[in-house]
Amino acid sequence: MSMASGFGFELLQIDAQTAARLGRLTTPHGTVETPVFMPVGTQATVKGLTGDQIRSTGASLILGNTYHLALRPGSERIEGLGGLHQFMGWDGPILTDSGGFQIFSLAERAKITEHSAQFRSHIDGSLLDLTPEESTRIQERLGSDIAMVLDHVVALPCERPLVEEAMQRSTRWAARCLAAATRTEQAQFAIVQGGLDLELRQASAEALTALPFDGFAVGGLSVGEPPSEMVRIIHGTTLHLPSNKPRYLMGVGRPIDLLEGIAGGIDMFDCVMPTRNGRNALGFTWNGTLRLRNARHADDRRPIDQACPCLACRHSRAYLRHLFMAKEMLGPILLTHHNLTFYQQLMAEAQRQIAAGTFSKWLQLQRLTLGEAAD
Repeated sequence: MSMASGFGFELLQIDAQTAARLGRLTTPHGTVETPVFMPVGTQATVKGLTGDQIRSTGASLILGNTYHLALRPGSERIEGLGGLHQFMGWDGPILTDSGGFQIFSLAERAKITEHSAQFRSHIDGSLLDLTPEESTRIQERLGSDIAMVLDHVVALPCERPLVEEAMQRSTRWAARCLAAATRTEQAQFAIVQGGLDLELRQASAEALTALPFDGFAVGGLSVGEPPSEMVRIIHGTTLHLPSNKPRYLMGVGRPIDLLEGIAGGIDMFDCVMPTRNGRNALGFTWNGTLRLRNARHADDRRPIDQACPCLACRHSRAYLRHLFMAKEMLGPILLTHHNLTFYQQLMAEAQRQIAAGTFSKWLQLQRLTLGEAAD
C-alpha cells in the first residue's frame, strides 16, 4: 500500500517472455500509463518548449531538479508563487530528483560527509549544505507529486569499498528522508545503489524495501559503464524489488536502453538525451539517428519521419538543416519536439506490444535498427 494519499500503482500485465510490465500510476495531478518516459525539466523548463508543446509530444509526467531550483530561483520563492506546477505552467504530474546526481556530475564542487553533501554553487560560489532532511524540505516546498531520496552517486568503474560505502550511506540517508517527510500527498521513492556489484545491489534493495517507500529507483547507472553491464544490473536488481510498486531507472538513456530496461522490469525513465541531442542537430528515428547538419540533407525534401506528428516533421530535412547551419533558435526547438515525440511513441508502442504479448519479438527487431545511424 502507498503511504502517500492520492498516489497509487496498479500492475496491469507482465510479459510472458520478459519482465516487461504494463502499469498505471495515480498521482494528485493525474494518471500515468507505464512504461513512461519523463522529459527532463531541470530548471522548471524542458528547454525550448512550452507546457502545451511538451504535452503535445505525448508526455504525461516530467522531472524537475532539486539542486538547481534550490539555487535559482529558490524553493521558498517557488512555494510562494504557488508551487512548481503553477510556476512552470504544467498541470500534470512532476517528479523531482533529490540532488544526488549532482554529487556525481558536480563532484569537483561537492564535499560528501555522513551529514550532508556540501556544494559550492556553480552560479555564485555560495554554499549549499544539502542534507537528506533539506533535500526533502526543498522538494516539499516545490510541491512535486513524487520526491526522490538523497543518495550518494559514484562514477563507474569504482573500487568496491567506495561503492559499498556510498551504498550504505545512501541507505542511511533514505531513512532520514523518510523520517523528514511531512507532506502526505507527496510520494517518496528510494534509490537502490551498489554500482556493478549484484551482491551490493541486493543488499541495498533489501534494506530499502523493508521501509514504507511508495516506489523504488535503480540509480547510479549510465555513469560510465558499458550498456551490457547496465542491463545485467537492471535485471539483477529488479528481482529484489516488490512487483506492486513502481520501478524507476534514473538517467537512462538511448532508445534501445529504454527498451532493455522495460525488458528488465522497469516502469519509469528519464534522460536529457532527446533534448540535449535535439539542441545539437541529432534526431532519433525508428531507423537510428540522423545528423541534420550533414550536407546530404541540404536538398532533401523529406521530413525526418513521414508518419511523425511532431512540429519538426511538418518541415523538410533541408529546412531543418538550414536552421542549424544558420544558428536559428527554431532548429533546436523543432528537433527537441521531434525527439521527445519519438521517445513518447517508443513508450506507447512498447505498451502496445506488451499488451499484445509480442514485446519480446518486437524487442529483437528494435535491437537491429535503433542502434544504427540512419544517415
